[in-house]
Formats: sequence, structure tokens, C-alpha cells
Amino acid sequence: MNAVPQEITSLVGREVYSNNGVFVGEIEDVRLDLDARAVTGLALAELNHELFAGRVERNTGVILPYRWVRAVGDVVLVNDIIERLDTGTDEQEAEAGQSAQ
Repeated sequence: MNAVPQEITSLVGREVYSNNGVFVGEIEDVRLDLDARAVTGLALAELNHELFAGRVERNTGVILPYRWVRAVGDVVLVNDIIERLDTGTDEQEAEAGQSAQ
């Protein structure tokens, strides 16, 4: 079954949760690969500061790799890997920084 294409802007404002039901943040913008015509990341703001404590300062955002997305609907579900950002390569994949304005 083919998914119906959606406007990229329809992602903005949606809440993001882990597939365990933990609130992660709200989509503020998307990162695109124009050559591949694909979304490569989600820029999140309004973060769950307990989840990112000690990693991201308040008033900043993060960009999650789009490959972590499990499902897109009224909310966006991402792998529970976001809850395990303790050490190692997973931590390096979550790019902390200022969200696109």
C-alpha cells in the first residue's frame, strides 16, 4: 500500500514521542536533502528538558535523524533510542544545537 505524500510543512508543530510514550519535543523545522528530495532530520524545540538534561541548554533545540522516525500521524513516533542517549555513537548522532529559525 502506498502512502499518500504529505506537505513537509504539515510536520511543523507536531509533537514527537518515543514509541514508549515519552514526550521528546515539538517539530519546529525539517532538514532536507534537496538532491535526494528527502527529509533527513527533524528540528525539535519545546524539548522535554528531563530527557535532555545536561545535554542541551534551555532555549536550544536538537535535530533528530529522520531514520529514527517510526510513524507519522497526529503525532510523530521515534525509536526509543532517544531515551538511551547515555554514551557512544547514539549520542553523537543527536546533533545538539540551535534550531533553524
